[in-house]
Amino acid sequence: MKHVVGISLGSSSRNHTAMVNLMGEECKVERIATNGDLKAMISYVRENDGKVDAFGLGGIDRYLYAVNRRYEIRDAHKVAKVAQKTPVVDGSGLKNTLERKVIQYLREHTELLNNNPKALLMSAMDRIGMAQSLEDAGCKMVYGDFLYALKMPIPLYSLQSVAIAARILVPFIRLLPFKMIYPTGEQQNISKPRYVEYFHNADIIAGDFHFIRKYMPPELPGKTIITNTVTQEDLVFLQNKKIKNLVTTTPELDGRSFGTNVIEALLVCLHGSHRELTFAEYDRMLDLLNFEPRIIQFN
Repeated sequence: MKHVVGISLGSSSRNHTAMVNLMGEECKVERIATNGDLKAMISYVRENDGKVDAFGLGGIDRYLYAVNRRYEIRDAHKVAKVAQKTPVVDGSGLKNTLERKVIQYLREHTELLNNNPKALLMSAMDRIGMAQSLEDAGCKMVYGDFLYALKMPIPLYSLQSVAIAARILVPFIRLLPFKMIYPTGEQQNISKPRYVEYFHNADIIAGDFHFIRKYMPPELPGKTIITNTVTQEDLVFLQNKKIKNLVTTTPELDGRSFGTNVIEALLVCLHGSHRELTFAEYDRMLDLLNFEPRIIQFN
């Protein structure tokens, strides 16, 4: 049996275990959180190195992208380097492959991207594949990297501007404690609406669910959200917010969608490799598995 662990800096209240059968393999998929404790995360990886088939880093990015350049976050490197036997991935491989496929699927099978909708993507540096795909689909984009990660009133409207900003700032941002730029631990469950006019002006809100949940306004009637890592409780939460459509980029496994980091770790161990795969290898695995996004229409 394959065993994948998503070890997360997030809240343990969202922990989950699922058993799935993929490509003829029985797989145990777990999400285990340390409530924002980076040292506990490092200890867990060190103690379980070689005992599980792949680790997914959750609640923290290992890499940020300046469109065609990749930078490693220092805190994530501290975690990944202690694993000498078990491969460690952060979901960025799937953000550059699966999420592109999801946007293409929505273009071909739904009307959600018709007529050049306005879209707010919480962070392009975190989800460059989704950013490029939404722009290619004709969406009128606002990128929230400054607004929500850096808490600065500077919206970005093109990937060119994201690239310029990222190349200047990311070499410094990567050195910051990750909790300064992303909600970790119980902070993920605390709502702090911020720059809500960009939520209200968008037809589509896309990106990391914890960013969306933390900074969204009390209600978003008629909006579409494209995200992942959604539990049954989150579905109720979004319905109460009067969301119209929810698209999760990762498939539902035993009642919830896991993060891209967990699904990427699952693909790595099914591939039989002890390393991060190439984008072409992820694409081939995804074609074999034939994942489709989950689309929910709320009343």
